[in-house]
Amino acid sequence: METVREKLQIFVRRFGLLNASCCDECCGEQVSMVQSHILYEVRRLGNPSMQRVAEELGVDITTFSRQVKALEGRGLVVRQVSADDRRVNLLGLTEEGLQVLEQIDRYMSERLELIFANMTAFERETVVRSLALLNEALTQLGCCGPRSENKIVCCK
Repeated sequence: METVREKLQIFVRRFGLLNASCCDECCGEQVSMVQSHILYEVRRLGNPSMQRVAEELGVDITTFSRQVKALEGRGLVVRQVSADDRRVNLLGLTEEGLQVLEQIDRYMSERLELIFANMTAFERETVVRSLALLNEALTQLGCCGPRSENKIVCCK
């Protein structure tokens, strides 16, 4: 019988979450998984501070800064100093960054639709509800921050 860990490991592998970078069939760009998450969070949070996105992703600020610099160099994000606090850098998506993110969104939607195609509406809803419950349990545990003592995984 498979354990919960085995089920999660297999899911991560089959879904492709271990891939180092986005492939040509997705957006035609070599965007790492972390960079894809950064683009997504910048859009979701609406011109957030670098610190906020780093905390949201659970990435230390030094590693995060390197990733942002790479995205800036490719013209996908812009960094600007906050008018309220000159020590704070805000992030925004460029038109090209938004286009890349929209391509990733389309690709992910298509993949999820393929995955859900063999499920009933009830099964889909069950999966979505279960994911929401799992995310909420992780949030309550407090394991999502960069310096949390309650981390589930063994690496940073």
